[in-house]
Amino acid sequence: MKFTLSWLKDHLETTATVDEIAEALTDLGLEVEEVFDPSAALRPFVIGNVATAEQHPDADRLRVCSVEAGEGPTQIICGAPNARAGITVVVAKPGTYIPGLDTTIAVGKIRGIESFGMMASERELELSEEHDGIIELPSGEPGQSFADWLAANRPEAVDPVIEIAITPNRPDALGVRGIARDLAARGLGTLKPMDAPVVEGTFPCPVGVTIDEDALPHAPHFTGRLIRGVKNGPSPAWLQARLKAIGLRPISSLVDITNFFTFDMNRPLHVFDAARVTGELRVHLATGGETLEALDERSYTFGAGQVVISDSQGVESIAGIMGGAPTGVEEDTVDVFVESAWWDPVTIARTGRALKINSDARYRFERGVDPAWTRPGLEAATRMILDLCGGKASEVVEAGAAPDHARAYSLDTARCSSLVGMDIPAAQQRETLEALGFRLEGDLAHVPSWRPDVKGEADLVEEVARIASLTRLVPQPMARPQPGVPKPILTEGQRREQIARRTCAALGYNEAVTYSFIDADSAALFEGGSDATMLENPISSEMSHLRPDLLPGLLQAAARNQKRGQGDVALFEVGTTFQGGEPEESCVQVAGLLTGRTGPKDVHGASRPVDVFDVKADIEAVLAALGAPAKTQVFREGAEWWHPGRHGRICLGPKKTLGVFGEVHPKILREMGVKGPAVAFTIWPDQVPAPRNQGAARPALELSDLQAVERDFAFVLDDRIEAQQVVAAAQGADKALIDEVRVFDQFVGGSLGEGKKSLAITVRIQPKGQTLTDKEIEAVAQKVVQKVESATGGTLRG
Repeated sequence: MKFTLSWLKDHLETTATVDEIAEALTDLGLEVEEVFDPSAALRPFVIGNVATAEQHPDADRLRVCSVEAGEGPTQIICGAPNARAGITVVVAKPGTYIPGLDTTIAVGKIRGIESFGMMASERELELSEEHDGIIELPSGEPGQSFADWLAANRPEAVDPVIEIAITPNRPDALGVRGIARDLAARGLGTLKPMDAPVVEGTFPCPVGVTIDEDALPHAPHFTGRLIRGVKNGPSPAWLQARLKAIGLRPISSLVDITNFFTFDMNRPLHVFDAARVTGELRVHLATGGETLEALDERSYTFGAGQVVISDSQGVESIAGIMGGAPTGVEEDTVDVFVESAWWDPVTIARTGRALKINSDARYRFERGVDPAWTRPGLEAATRMILDLCGGKASEVVEAGAAPDHARAYSLDTARCSSLVGMDIPAAQQRETLEALGFRLEGDLAHVPSWRPDVKGEADLVEEVARIASLTRLVPQPMARPQPGVPKPILTEGQRREQIARRTCAALGYNEAVTYSFIDADSAALFEGGSDATMLENPISSEMSHLRPDLLPGLLQAAARNQKRGQGDVALFEVGTTFQGGEPEESCVQVAGLLTGRTGPKDVHGASRPVDVFDVKADIEAVLAALGAPAKTQVFREGAEWWHPGRHGRICLGPKKTLGVFGEVHPKILREMGVKGPAVAFTIWPDQVPAPRNQGAARPALELSDLQAVERDFAFVLDDRIEAQQVVAAAQGADKALIDEVRVFDQFVGGSLGEGKKSLAITVRIQPKGQTLTDKEIEAVAQKVVQKVESATGGTLRG
């Protein structure tokens, strides 16, 4: 929204400067985006008087002038045909920037004679295109600022232009009157009273107006009148200057008047050439397929339900958006029909978007125009047309009635402190609302018709605080609900998700955020895709079901990276998975995926394909960071998307699974389009037991001063026996003394025979109270052998 300072002063009696106004507008919520002050560029120029003008000795068209510009006579060489003694001119001294020439004046010699400045033309100062001679002023004192002279004698030439940003909830600020009202309420001046002229019609209007019944909700009020005998020439200079200042091109008096009221009062209008209107005007809903060439010289085809204005020949205007070219006014227009109507904002927005039309009228109607000023707007426009274009006005024709937007809310002056934290006296609050146009009856505030954004008691408080300035708001710390250190804000689940993210990132994984929806085929590969997780209205066929696991999304991401030449991928994700449609059938997972090689190839052979032990180390690191117990068990029998012989479930007993790691099944990789090898892990953070000690204190560190003893054992086993069974059996031989069991060697085949293997373990025995004797150590060793042989059916290798 653009306007000039002089335009603002038509509505606001103020002595405030442009800077003060700009600062106040931004503080009021009408953010100033730009202030263009033409006088700033003209400030260095001064007024001078030409004392003498002599012919240049070496040039027929140059004159050597002696100019008095406030600092004694100055010699200036000038080639303008009107340079002569006795005239008052505009002088640019050395060092002055000339905007029209894009240069800075310096002292120079012209044909051997020095010149100490220049006398400027209007085009050189960008005041107009006049450049036949230098400026001749009718008045002015030598040395006087030319910008000040213009402000006093030609204010339109240096009228500052202010541009503000309009938020959707402030349609009243789309008119200069509304902006002036806010500034007056702030105290930057007094809002001038607005005349509401009523033009009495001298004859009945020959153009009738009707609104179809089904169109009334979309077009409840339409007013208009005929004006005969107008002369549609160029608009007055003052009107053209205002429109040009805000970036509009003057067209003709009639069109310029409608544009003026659009920006002055936020009241869009339209004028029809009455000679081109056949029969009465009818406001109705389009049936679909009608066409119209609009004023922007483009043809539009209407859809069913869009509001249009038609005469007996067809559609003549797009209601509230743009008029039609067939009935547009021209220079030879004599009789005009002036329209002032109110249109439903939602209907205007829907129609404008469908037709892809952006106009000033649409911009205002879809945000909200004052419904109570429909008839007064027509009267004011009629008065201006009669004054500028002449003619005689008919009586007003009217269809429908202004919609009732009357509403009132209770004003509780004590709520200002509780809602916004500002203590504003009750009398000041009431004065503020009255200055903004609210009508107060006791504690009841009636909302003015031009403020559709005020819809409750809290909005009244907001208006009071906005006018008083939110910069006065003093921050107040929130009171602690209890003394001491506050409790953590994050829940245990949120804290674990945060820890998992940081740990995975530290391990070299890149976080991926995939959609919670996947296609049915991918979901079926991971035991999903049932009707319980199917979306009723999916975005696309590729997002038809809730994901049953995080791996499908990570595998799809890996496939996309591989197609683009990025084969070595390390991705992780923390998110929710869904086993059904109910809230309790969802859980949080942490998943990681590795594909390709561990690093680039090198001469030392350090690079190798990723394997199951890479993700085993990573999942153990994440579980440790989450606080999982150090002693866990690894079982097989994972889900079908894991390689049957190269995966493991990390458990606390057979039924308590904390996570799964291993190779992804080749069938899954083939279906998902991923080139192997691919290894992954999945963790269920909710399954990790919470620590028993919830306090911040750590348990005492227990260290033994007794030396540990290690014994090695080798067992001959069936090759189907897992190493985990051997380790678990050995660990259970003496839980008090055995500190650790490790596998350090495996031998298969050879002299052992078919189907046999040798597994060697190291058992670390840690004494507690006293040093163990050889006999006690041997007893523990015998228990280890017995336990392993009993659990596995193996024998101690000789």
